[in-house]
Amino acid sequence: MSTAHEDIPEPDRIEGAPHPREAGALVGQDAAEAAFLETFNSDRLHHGWLITGPRGVGKATLAWRIARFLLATPPDDGGMFAAPAPTTLDIAPDHPVARRLRVLSDPGLFLLRRPWVAKDKRLRGEITVDEVRKLKSFFALSSVDGGRRVVIVDVADEMNNSAANALLKLLEEPPEGAVLLLVSHQPTRLLPTIRSRCRELRLGRLSPDALAQVLGTLDEQPSAADTIKLNELAAGSAGEALRLIHLDGLATYQALIDIFSQGREIDRPRALKLAASAVGKANADRFELILRLIDTFLARLARHGAGVALAAEAAPGEFACLGRLAPTPDAARAWADLQQQLSARANHGRAVHLDPEALILDMVFRINDMAARRAA
Repeated sequence: MSTAHEDIPEPDRIEGAPHPREAGALVGQDAAEAAFLETFNSDRLHHGWLITGPRGVGKATLAWRIARFLLATPPDDGGMFAAPAPTTLDIAPDHPVARRLRVLSDPGLFLLRRPWVAKDKRLRGEITVDEVRKLKSFFALSSVDGGRRVVIVDVADEMNNSAANALLKLLEEPPEGAVLLLVSHQPTRLLPTIRSRCRELRLGRLSPDALAQVLGTLDEQPSAADTIKLNELAAGSAGEALRLIHLDGLATYQALIDIFSQGREIDRPRALKLAASAVGKANADRFELILRLIDTFLARLARHGAGVALAAEAAPGEFACLGRLAPTPDAARAWADLQQQLSARANHGRAVHLDPEALILDMVFRINDMAARRAA
C-alpha cells in the first residue's frame, strides 16, 4: 500500500518523459545495478539502500526497478529446486507487480514523499514526521503474507529533522522482510547515522553516448554535436538535457556566450532581449533556465581559470570567451566568489518575487562589472 492516491503533481515527472516507475530501462548505470544484484545473489541483501548521484541520471528509475524486482521475485525457500540467480533487474511490463506499481496499488510498496495539502492545492515543502509514522500501519498490514515490503523515499533530502529521526529508528530496527530505498541528490544533508545504516549505490553522470541513447528512447534525436553540448550543460543528466531541449537551452547559452564575447562591453541589445524573454507567468520555466545557465557559465569560468580541463565547448566561441575572462587561478577565485553571490541573489529574487527581467539584467551587469575590473 502506498501513500494517499490523490491525483497530485509529481515533482520527479519531467515533461516529455515517462515517470521513473514507468521507465522500461535504465541506461548507463550498469555498475550500480550489478552491485545490487551481487549483494542480492549472495544472500546479503541489506535492509537500507542510499541511491545517490546528480539529478536526472536515473536514481528514481533505479529505485523503482529494484522495488519491482524485489516484489516480483519470491524469497528463496532453500528447497531443492531453487531458481537460478537472476542476472538482471528486468521484470516484464505485463507482470502483475509491474502493473500494480504503475498505478501505485501494490500492497507491498510504500512511497514516502512530500504530502499534498488539499486545501491549499500544493505539495508541502518537506516530508513530515506524520508521513513517516504511516509506515507503522503499512508494515502491520503488509506483514500477513510474509513477503517482502519495500519503501521508496523520494527524495530523502526533503525530510525534516523529525521525519529523519523517525526513519532512523526504522533503519536501526527494520521489520522482517523490509527494504528501504532512499533516493538522495545531496546525501551530505542527511543525518550521518542514516548514511551509516545504508549501503550506497552511487550513480554517475551519463556519457554522451548514454545520454544520446536515453534521449533516443524519448524520441529526441539531437545531432552528435548538440548531444555533446547538452551533456556539458546538463552535467550528464538526462533530465536536465531534456529540459534544455524543450526550452531551447542551447540557443540560450549561446546568447550568454555572445553577450560576454564583445571585449570590454557586453552586447546590450542581446542582453535586453535575453532578459525580456523571461517575463510573465508563461515564461516561468525559461526564467529558471536562464538563472541555471548563468550559474553554469560562472562555474565553467571558475573551472577554466583554475586549470580544470572542460571536455568540450557548450557553445561555439565558449573557450575563447572563458580564456579571455578567466586566464588565471586568481581570476578563477574571483569568478567562484561571484557565482556564490549571484546564486544567493537569485535565491533571494525568487523568494521575494523580483521582476525576472530586472533580476537577469542585474546579474548580467554584475558579471560585466567583474569582467571590467579584471581587465583594468
